[in-house]
Amino acid sequence: MYNFGRIGEKLKRGEVLFGTHVFCGAPPLTEALSLAGFDMIWIDMEHTAIGIESLQNNLIAARAGGTPAFVRIPWNDKVLAKPVIDMGPEGIIFPYIRSADDARAAVAACEYPPAGERGYGPLRALDYGGIAQTDFVDRIYRRMWRIIQIEHIDAVNALDEILAVDGIDAFVVGPNDLSASMGHIGRVDHPEMMPVYDLIGRKMKEHGKLFGVSMGFVPEVIKQWLARGAGMIFAGNDVGYVHDGAVSVLDGLRSLSRNC
Repeated sequence: MYNFGRIGEKLKRGEVLFGTHVFCGAPPLTEALSLAGFDMIWIDMEHTAIGIESLQNNLIAARAGGTPAFVRIPWNDKVLAKPVIDMGPEGIIFPYIRSADDARAAVAACEYPPAGERGYGPLRALDYGGIAQTDFVDRIYRRMWRIIQIEHIDAVNALDEILAVDGIDAFVVGPNDLSASMGHIGRVDHPEMMPVYDLIGRKMKEHGKLFGVSMGFVPEVIKQWLARGAGMIFAGNDVGYVHDGAVSVLDGLRSLSRNC
């Protein structure tokens, strides 16, 4: 049903995965983005008004378009993670990880006892009963990607320990918060940030980890991250696309009126 298998095939071929962000949370827009051909959709609950009920509708919209949905929860909290995971996203993103203990807590929130702390109660993730319970707990639930964000200098300083934690599928750099943690908020391109970004790329390569970056669409900066070895790029968002499209149409209308 999903193009989720396509992600694995692209990675095997050494190709980069491209995704975009859902900030507005209007299901028709999410479905439209899903149909656009991105490899995955990032539905953001940390910095938006998207709540639990709205999230489910957006997951349904992403499924309608055939694109895997990754959900960033508001905080690294097992209580916040539980209902999201039970909705069956293809991936969950834990923000603001600062230590190996934080990373282990994120993994535990995704695992059932005795390995973790997740309570049992899937509904949508179980295809509303269409998947046998034993099949789900034995293998299917583990298909969900566990992704953590590297967006604080503490995480960079502890990166070797964090990358050694089992059960994490990918890592995403958050340049805005990372730069803020170094005293450069709003200045992700500050000269002091470049060696930090380079260090992250080297460490990820040394440990053989899939990593990416979440940002706006800035081609020159994206090229820098690709050169560092990023295998996932999340860029742009639904609100931005609507705004830019509206501005473009309005500019066009004004141009036409001046030429009449």
